[in-house]
Amino acid sequence: MQRICVFCGSSPGAGQDYVQVARSLGLTLAERNITLVYGGASVGLMGQLANACLEAGGDVIGVIPRRLVEMELAHKQLAQLHVVETMHERKSLMAELADGFIALPGGLGTIEEIFEVLTWSQLGIHQKPCGLLNTRRYFDNLLKFLDGGVEQMFIETTHREMILIDESPGDLLNKFAAYQAPQTNKAAWVLQMNNNVK
Repeated sequence: MQRICVFCGSSPGAGQDYVQVARSLGLTLAERNITLVYGGASVGLMGQLANACLEAGGDVIGVIPRRLVEMELAHKQLAQLHVVETMHERKSLMAELADGFIALPGGLGTIEEIFEVLTWSQLGIHQKPCGLLNTRRYFDNLLKFLDGGVEQMFIETTHREMILIDESPGDLLNKFAAYQAPQTNKAAWVLQMNNNVK
């Protein structure tokens, strides 16, 4: 595992625990010589994550849309900052650069980003690990929703199980190191579900 892309909030959240875990993840990545790929901002959990990684001597790659640079939200201490034109380009480049994806607590953008790469994994576009750092059990309700999707046969069990979950940055990265992508066929599963309706 050479590079991990981390999706997280531009807000620090409603508690110091969120900041602490972002910094802990940044430190852990640096200690393990894993390059951080992230959204390139200096604010919120993104800024805390990058700062901790840099302070520990880690490598950080930022990818940020030009509009956010113009709003003066870009991190100014990054050796590598890719400025792109659109959010689509940002996500595409981050995915290309990374060997795995972690979501810290965040808002709509964070959820959208992790679910996009999970969807790509489900479709076999990549076989990279995807996980949630479940600080203060932030993602519990989301996971319950996904379990409901499995129960109602909109999500295959194997695809639900692709999501790696932990409250500890180190333990989550250990799960990433041991991850083996499931050999599933999304099209075959969809056809089977539709045949069951006939």
